[in-house]
Amino acid sequence: MNEPADLPTTPSFADLGLRTEILAALDALGYEEPTPIQRETIPTIIGGQDLLGQAATGTGKTAAFALPILSRLDLAQKTPQALVLAPTRELALQVCEAFEKYAGRLTGVHVLPVYGGQGYGVQLSALARGVHVVVGTPGRIMDHLEKGTLDLTHLRFLVLDEADEMLNMGFAEDVETILADTPDDKQVALFSATMPAQIRRISSKYLNDPEEIVVKSKTTTSVN
Repeated sequence: MNEPADLPTTPSFADLGLRTEILAALDALGYEEPTPIQRETIPTIIGGQDLLGQAATGTGKTAAFALPILSRLDLAQKTPQALVLAPTRELALQVCEAFEKYAGRLTGVHVLPVYGGQGYGVQLSALARGVHVVVGTPGRIMDHLEKGTLDLTHLRFLVLDEADEMLNMGFAEDVETILADTPDDKQVALFSATMPAQIRRISSKYLNDPEEIVVKSKTTTSVN
C-alpha cells in the first residue's frame, strides 16, 4: 500500500543549516521551532544572498539575521565581520544582547554595541582587542569611520534593522555613506516594517538581487 503524501511540515532550526553550537544554544533557550521570518530568512543569509525583509518588531527578525550570521563567522578574524545598524541605542543594546545569547555555546565571540552617549574609551579598547560583530546607531558609526577608529574593510555582513525608522529619524545620509564605504562584496540584509519609496531606492542601489520576504503578522511565541 502506498504511503500517504507527506503533509507539509514546519522545518526545525536544525533543518535551516545552522552550526551545531547555535542549535545547542537555541535548545538551551527553549526555542522549539522557527517563526515564519526565521524559516525564510536564515537559509537565505546562510546561502549568501542579499535580503529585503518587510517585518515588524515582534516577528522574530533579530534571530532571523543573528543566527545565520553567527553560524558563518570566522572566529579567527579580529576585524569586524558583521555590522548591524539600528535606529536607537535601546534597539542596538537589545540586538547586542540577542547576539550574545545565541552565541552562548560559541567560544570567543565578541559583540560590541556602539552608540552615542557612551564614552569612546570603552568602544576603542574593545575594537583594539578584536570584535566580530558591531551593533550601532548610524551617527556613532559615522563618528568612528571619520576618526579612523572602526575598520570595516573586511566586513562580510551588513544589516539595516528597522530601516524605515532610521530614515524617519534623519539618518538616511549616514546610512547611505556607510553602505557606500563598506566592501562591495558584503552581504546586505535590510529589514523594514514599511517599504516607502526611499527604502526601495536604497535597496535597488545597494542590494544585489535581494530575496524579498514579507511577514506581516507578529508572533507571541518568540523573542524578537
